[in-house]
Amino acid sequence: MLTPSSNTVLEPYTAEILRPFGAEASVHFGRFRVTEISMSQGSQAQFDLAPVLDAARLLADARVDVIAWNGTSSAWLGLERDVELCREIEAATGIAATTTMLAYDRLFRAAGVTRIALVTPYLGEVQEQIVANYARQGITVVAERHLEDRGNFSFCEYAPEAIADCVRAVAAARPQMIAIVCTNFRGAPVVAALEQECGIPVVDSVAITAFATARLVGLDTARITGWGRLFPEFSQMTDLRPTQAFATGVPSASGPDTSPAGQPASTESAT
Repeated sequence: MLTPSSNTVLEPYTAEILRPFGAEASVHFGRFRVTEISMSQGSQAQFDLAPVLDAARLLADARVDVIAWNGTSSAWLGLERDVELCREIEAATGIAATTTMLAYDRLFRAAGVTRIALVTPYLGEVQEQIVANYARQGITVVAERHLEDRGNFSFCEYAPEAIADCVRAVAAARPQMIAIVCTNFRGAPVVAALEQECGIPVVDSVAITAFATARLVGLDTARITGWGRLFPEFSQMTDLRPTQAFATGVPSASGPDTSPAGQPASTESAT
């Protein structure tokens, strides 16, 4: 996992999520400097390729099987940035690569999701860009909540209950899925309870990155319990690598949403 330097949440959560695999799998982390999330040039420069690739090369020394950018920067910078990043990581290390936002995109496509709600800690200017980028991908954000914080360290200081309140608020719009977008945000522990309460799938950023990397190395995510519907319901999903569709922003091929309110249009197409 490639990790923002000021992040304190994703490492312990990822270890807990993958705990059921015991000695079958291990997770390792490399950091590069990220201290603020905004639309400023300085903030965007934090995600230049060079420092990320340096961190990836160090992880490659541990002979890992997959490298993931466990961060959400392409949500506002553009998904094509993650496609390029994965290509560069694979070229530099020879190791398969993925990212948090590519995992979200693949899940939405596999499930036929075109209407989501969005919960983040970010500034309004960042949230607006995320919504616009989703629209370009053919996904409508029907409701959103953000906490007007430029973080990045401060994102970890919001209690899970505060995040749960945001999820409850956007659930009123009856999206097909709710995305908690930020990997230094304490959303993962409340996902399962919120899904039962609201009747809508909730997908957290730390959780989906753990899910995607587990699937890429062939682990059965149905063994992961207590962290939401993602892990059992999409345990056979295999198509998690970047594709040309990510780079071109091709909308999902699914038609208008005809599924029951709050449910994915399909789960059988996930394989």
